[in-house]
Formats: sequence, C-alpha cells, structure tokens
Amino acid sequence: RNLEGVDLLKGDRLTNLYTINLHEMASASPICLMARASSTKLWLWHQRLSHLNFDTINDLARNDLVAGLPKFKYHKEHLCPSCEQGKSKRASHPPKPVPNSRQRLHLLHMDLCGPMRNSRINGKRYVLVIVDNYSRYTWVHFLRSKDEAPEVIIKFLKRIMVLLQSPVIIIRTDNGTEFKNQVLKEYFDTVGISHQTSSVRTLQQNGVVERRNRTLVEAARTMLIFSRAPLFL
Repeated sequence: RNLEGVDLLKGDRLTNLYTINLHEMASASPICLMARASSTKLWLWHQRLSHLNFDTINDLARNDLVAGLPKFKYHKEHLCPSCEQGKSKRASHPPKPVPNSRQRLHLLHMDLCGPMRNSRINGKRYVLVIVDNYSRYTWVHFLRSKDEAPEVIIKFLKRIMVLLQSPVIIIRTDNGTEFKNQVLKEYFDTVGISHQTSSVRTLQQNGVVERRNRTLVEAARTMLIFSRAPLFL
C-alpha cells in the first residue's frame, strides 16, 4: 500500500510465497507501477502524437488507447523547443480589482464581427455586439455591411438613453473604421460621449466584448450541432 492506504499490489499466498499476476496488472495499467520511459522513447512518442502534453500521453498509455504505445511512465525531462514556439501565447491581462463602472450605461463595449461565411436570408453578414460593462447585458444587431454601423449605433444610443433614463459616458471599441469615422466622432462630441479605443493588436483591452463574441459563436455552433444542421452554416 502507498501512504494513502491504497492497495498497489495484490497477490495470492501459496505456501510461503506470494504470487502476483502481472497480466492483470497490465490490463489495469496503474501508471505508478510502470517503468519510466527512456529519453529516446519519451521524445519519440511526444513527436509522433503531434507534440501532445505528457499528462495526456500518460492517460493514453494507462488506458491502452493508442496501438503500439508502450506502457511506460512518460515524464517530461525539459521543455520541448518546438512546443515553446508553437504553443506560446500572449499572457493574459491581470483582472482589475475595482470595476470600471458603478452604474448601467456608464461604459459600453462594442465590437463588429464579420463578414460571416454565409449570410442570412436577408443578406446580413455582420454582427454588432454591444455589452454594458456594469450589468453585462448584451445587445446584438445584424448588419448587411460595415457602413451601416454608425447609423445603427447612433439609433441604439438615442433609444437606450431614453429608455433607461441614463446617459452613456464612455464607449470602448477597437480601431476599426466602423467606429473611428467622422459621423460617430461628431455625434460623440455633440452628446459628450468619450470614445476610448484599444491599442493596436491588443484585443485584451476590449476583452469584455471579445469574450462575449466567443460565447455567442459557441452557443450558435452548439445549437447547430444539436439540431443536426449543416456545420458550414
């Protein structure tokens, strides 16, 4: 038994000897009883399995899910240089301890997705997503082209400020021309809205609406799969 009291080996006693069935042990494949793979085999199988992480390789070996994969314990000796380059990603921005806004409509995040591969029946291929930073309430508008964005945004702002009886103070977007144009600039200056834009190639600064975009896309894809509709839609 190990320190946690879990049985590691079981055998039958015959006369004064204990016999252990190694075939049954191999079928159960307890990874703790396996010999450690040599460095050559370790990296060979790491490469053969498309540079899979070693925890997953151990799971595959333990459950005998890959034909020909030796039942060893695969322990990473050092970082794989190819994995360091191919799997590297930008560090996420630390969360803010204090929220940006303390009331609804104080800060709105906006982003335009598209063009989608397949248009709707009415020809709309763009999706304008607007998220309220305080409540995380989300509005979605479908557009035929990016040129419709300024008109749709202005109509939305006029309607929502009257409906909720609250002014919009800040709007945060990326640097797309659908947001940075003379029409919206003149309207924002007229009503006193501050327009903030994220730095170039820094989507994290507008992460609230970017994550909401992913949520919407994943929800749509899941519903298509559930309804058995063609995935190319």
